Amino acid sequence: MTTVLINIKELLQIRETAVAKVSGAEMAILPTIKNAFLVIENNLITDFGSMDNFPKIQPDKTIDATGKMVLPSWCDSHTHIVYSGNREQEFVDRINGLTYEEIANRGGGILNSAKKLNESTEEEIYNQSKVRLEEIMRLGTGAVEIKSGYGLTLDGELKMLRVIQRLAQNYPITIKATFLGAHAFPLEYLSNHKGYIDLIINKMLPEIAKNKLADYIDAFCETGYFTVEETEQIMEAGIKFGLKPKIHVNQFNSIGGVEAGIKYNALSVDHLEVMTTADINALKNTETMPVALPSCSYFLSIPYTPAREMIAAGLPLALATDYNPGSTPSGNMNFVVATACIKMKMTPEEAINAATINGAYAMGISETHGSITIGKKANLIITKPIPSYYQLPYAFGSNLIDTVLIEGEILL
Repeated sequence: MTTVLINIKELLQIRETAVAKVSGAEMAILPTIKNAFLVIENNLITDFGSMDNFPKIQPDKTIDATGKMVLPSWCDSHTHIVYSGNREQEFVDRINGLTYEEIANRGGGILNSAKKLNESTEEEIYNQSKVRLEEIMRLGTGAVEIKSGYGLTLDGELKMLRVIQRLAQNYPITIKATFLGAHAFPLEYLSNHKGYIDLIINKMLPEIAKNKLADYIDAFCETGYFTVEETEQIMEAGIKFGLKPKIHVNQFNSIGGVEAGIKYNALSVDHLEVMTTADINALKNTETMPVALPSCSYFLSIPYTPAREMIAAGLPLALATDYNPGSTPSGNMNFVVATACIKMKMTPEEAINAATINGAYAMGISETHGSITIGKKANLIITKPIPSYYQLPYAFGSNLIDTVLIEGEILL
């Protein structure tokens, strides 16, 4: 099956030579071709270039993209979209003055979601989660990481990871699974942290590894959740079971989580709303990708990741949604890109790089996703007719996506 896109107004994020990520000043460069074509064969990109050099081929399908932009689909490297129910009441509680921490301290937050999940059947959780997955695919996401962490019991965590595995089997989107048993301490372990960490390391991890249910391990390294020492213990155990760390750090406080992630060669450190000069300097010349979650800052009215300082220091940066029921009930990467530009002062070029090639890196899939490169998967966004790609963040409330292709197939 050969599909050809022709008369593309502008083809974005072309990388003739594959790159794993872009950092610092390179983030402001978004390579493009105007009046372009793109060829897809067997779900892969096999050729692209200017219409002036359009090859003589007989495609099975032709898509005329006159007036439209084409770019790689979004790579959302941090989500929690497998959950049960919602936390609408907590949303209203915050409007009425309660903080995220106050809600958590009275049994809300993550523990509220854990209670709902453990009361739900696996089928109920799957049916709720697939609706969210289908929505983000329509919004242009072609690869997504999904975390566990609302079970907080052996059965609950395994149930979540099996749902993630089933979603990966049933949908064409690329899905990476992360084990986040260390999301919060269950009520029965609030005064027995060692007991819960033993449960994670000695019961949960062996089962997860045996059934190949996760790619990564995560922990919420934050005041009131998991200390740096506890996070390091969990990362070390995960590595022994073949899981690479991706960790939550610096959402509310800088307590040394960034340095801990780097020490254990974490693929990414995520949130980063509170960053010190020491945190930024620690990330320099490492293989760890910083990931910002601007729609979480928007929803909770907390600080935004200091993107300008980090990029000026030569760091890379990825963008992700943090889609979850408590702090970011949205998986819209288009809104994330727009919010990064509006609130974090990232340029459109930087934000698109952060949501594509750097997002792919933060999921460990930059060899196959995140750019228009021969041999990569044909996961594409075709916009509606727009004046320029600046329109994507500028018209932040409009759906500017016309067509989404995943694995070379048009998403219906």
